[in-house]
Amino acid sequence: MRNSTKLISLLVLAIALIAVFLLTDLNASNWDYVLPKRTMKILAIILTGSAIAFSTVVFQTITNNRILTPSIIGLDSLYLLIQTFIIFVFGSTHMTLMNQHVNFVISVGMMIGFALILYHFLFKGEGENIYFLLLIGLIFGTFFSSLSEFMQVLIDPNEFQVVQDRMFASFNNVNTELFSISVVLMLLATLYFLRFAKYLDVLSLGKEHAVNLGVNYDSVVKQLFVVIAILISIATVLVGPITFLGLLVANVAYQFLKTYRHSILIVGAILISIISLVGGQLVVERVFTFSTTISVIINFIGGVYFIYLLLKESRA
Repeated sequence: MRNSTKLISLLVLAIALIAVFLLTDLNASNWDYVLPKRTMKILAIILTGSAIAFSTVVFQTITNNRILTPSIIGLDSLYLLIQTFIIFVFGSTHMTLMNQHVNFVISVGMMIGFALILYHFLFKGEGENIYFLLLIGLIFGTFFSSLSEFMQVLIDPNEFQVVQDRMFASFNNVNTELFSISVVLMLLATLYFLRFAKYLDVLSLGKEHAVNLGVNYDSVVKQLFVVIAILISIATVLVGPITFLGLLVANVAYQFLKTYRHSILIVGAILISIISLVGGQLVVERVFTFSTTISVIINFIGGVYFIYLLLKESRA
């Protein structure tokens, strides 16, 4: 089967699942209330799924490793630390937490700022900076998680429930105004990325080959890391962290499409991500009747798949 046919098949499946999600139990008496809410969920799913899949494929290309995700550099952990710190210091009723715009700006700004500072210092010298970056990111992620857990133990149990809501991704209460800001930021990041899209196929060959073929490797990689940080920050702040989604959809795209061309891989990963999220949300609402969250399902499946990939790599 040609890749164009595979992409069309994925698109048809995604549209079919979206139609099922939007139209199930819809009738003349409830459509004017239910349909707008479901439409907002679908738009949030498309935005989040696209950002995570897009950034993960690019991240794995840069690192030349298919079992890594952008969450390894600690952005998810930093988001939870920010939310926990605000509640720990000010309480859950403080304006910083209650005002979604303020919270969004602080969270996205600090996450992107952390990534930029990390990249700036680590890309000063020469050498295998990427692997050092991943190691430092992993250390910071563990440090942020430890600080969050320490504060969560000390806060009031009622306040901890608010923190717990932020720990898991949810599409049930997407803020329309935050969604608009997120769309604008993602479009700007995508337009910025287009300048470097032509280098991805070469970067997948490795640093030495890319440099030999005339790519300004360190500069291009640094710019791509900035785009990744922006996309992951937007997706995390909008709906919450979904750790294993990128790993799952990117590797399924590699296996399904079997191509090195990133123009195809990125589109395929985005469609698979949307299918996974819409299907997962249907399961959450229709099977589990909201007794669990979509991030629990995605992380469980993604965790099992991650173990499979590790075993597969070790055998190879």
